[in-house]
Amino acid sequence: MTSAHGTSAHGPGQPLAVGDLARATGLTVRTLHHYDRLGLLSPARDAAGRRRYGPAETRRLHQIIALRGFGLPLAEIARLLQGEGPDPLRLLHRQLEQAEERIAAAQRLRRSLLAVICGLTSLEGEVTAGQFVELIERMITVDRKLTREQLEQLIEQRKRMTATLTPEELAQLQKQREEQVSKLTPEQLAELHQQRLQLLPADFPEPGAG
Repeated sequence: MTSAHGTSAHGPGQPLAVGDLARATGLTVRTLHHYDRLGLLSPARDAAGRRRYGPAETRRLHQIIALRGFGLPLAEIARLLQGEGPDPLRLLHRQLEQAEERIAAAQRLRRSLLAVICGLTSLEGEVTAGQFVELIERMITVDRKLTREQLEQLIEQRKRMTATLTPEELAQLQKQREEQVSKLTPEQLAELHQQRLQLLPADFPEPGAG
């Protein structure tokens, strides 16, 4: 059954429409279409030609996302998924290790952020260059380089978030950002800019380019 919005009603175990799968996983429809065009994830089609994702397709999607999370390009993932693909249990254990590493890195980042916030809000209002360098290093460690899909998701999430804010709230956020930036030295700003570039995919245009 299809709803008025073009999505299919489904129960447990029933195939998902592309829009339903996108909403459930946080991926974009564009990303799922891209995987289909590349032959990475080609779901069955219903009588009307619409994509339908069953258990086998969602399991394969997990493998793709997990391997992308390890930094592998799509071409290499396609080769790895030929035949039966990687062992699911081994892949899950590697993901668990990665998650634990990220949790530890996030905890270190949290401590650095708290130290910088305390410094900026103290009576002296000063933060040393060493604290900023440490903060930058931990930001890079916890974030690492984003894939194009992850970056597109972040952009979409930011658009949805800002769409819920009033003009006054947006102006206040901009003011706070400008106040924080004004406290940084040119060297610190350059370091932050470089850190941001390191997070972008290699094929993503540099901000301000073109």
